[in-house]
Amino acid sequence: MKRFVILLLLGIGLEAKVSDAQIANMFLLGFYGDENSIKREVCTQGLGGVILFKNSPIKKGAIKNFKDRASLKRLTSSLKSCGRMPLIAVDQEGGLVQRIKFNISYPAPKDVAGRGEEFAKRVYLQMAKELSSLGINLDFAPVVDLAINPNNKVIVKYKRSFGDTEDTIKYASIFIDAMHRYKIATTLKHFPGHGSSLGDTHFGFVDVTSLWREKELEPFIKLKDKADGVMVAHIYNKKLDPLFPASLSRRVVDYLLRKKLGFRKVVISDDLQMGAIAKRYSLRDRVKYSINAGVDILLFANQVSPKRVVKLDRLIEIVRELLERGEIRESSIIKANRRINQLKRELY
Repeated sequence: MKRFVILLLLGIGLEAKVSDAQIANMFLLGFYGDENSIKREVCTQGLGGVILFKNSPIKKGAIKNFKDRASLKRLTSSLKSCGRMPLIAVDQEGGLVQRIKFNISYPAPKDVAGRGEEFAKRVYLQMAKELSSLGINLDFAPVVDLAINPNNKVIVKYKRSFGDTEDTIKYASIFIDAMHRYKIATTLKHFPGHGSSLGDTHFGFVDVTSLWREKELEPFIKLKDKADGVMVAHIYNKKLDPLFPASLSRRVVDYLLRKKLGFRKVVISDDLQMGAIAKRYSLRDRVKYSINAGVDILLFANQVSPKRVVKLDRLIEIVRELLERGEIRESSIIKANRRINQLKRELY
């Protein structure tokens, strides 16, 4: 009888308290400096992961996290040494977007697709091998946005799309296979599709309501069981959600991606400091709406300025306050941790 009462109480919403470490596990942060600048957050507080950049975004020629192979390997080894299994991520697509660029320069996705499957296999195996040797275990790639709009300023202009639906699925699959061979997790981006847009979400609000096409979902549908995560864009489409951009939308993340398309793995926000949402929502609301939408990992790349770095302590404080006020549910944090920890177990 006692056991039945306990189960009944749990069934009506009484849940075990989540720890600060479980909250910290939902964040992936950028930072300025070497491993000593973030090791406390990873090793003591349980920060879920980091995103690395070689160069400073604000001072030409300055270093943000590492200057050469040796310093990068030292950084990744140090963060892994405390046994917390951190996700160590980079944006490594090829072409314009490659954060690790020492002696090897990888071609852009469009150029890879133009040279055929065997070339793609060689390029992406080489890329995966290099990332693995440097301690990277999560790549925010491949881009599976379709090259729909020739005037697109952020995807098509820089050759970040493989092309049409068929080529995107084919070459993104080759990319994923190569990364998996070296135990590197992959992230399909940018859900629900950024290739039809005109604007750039890095700088401001982007409305794709009249431009977006349902076929932009096809690569996500075909590759959802193969990739390890999906990154959600900050684009706004009132046909999908009249109130919120995709990254903050329960209709887009929980309903469309999770329930309708059946995606069961980790969902990651695009950088929550990008202009598309940072100019419209407070830090507190960005955290609140992301978690309520069903996002598992909240990304703050801290690329704006060293004076405007979002700290883990502040993020934990915000989540605690939201929990106390009943504005987010503990069950959301517990579910997110299950998916994040499953991914980490596959990598370590």
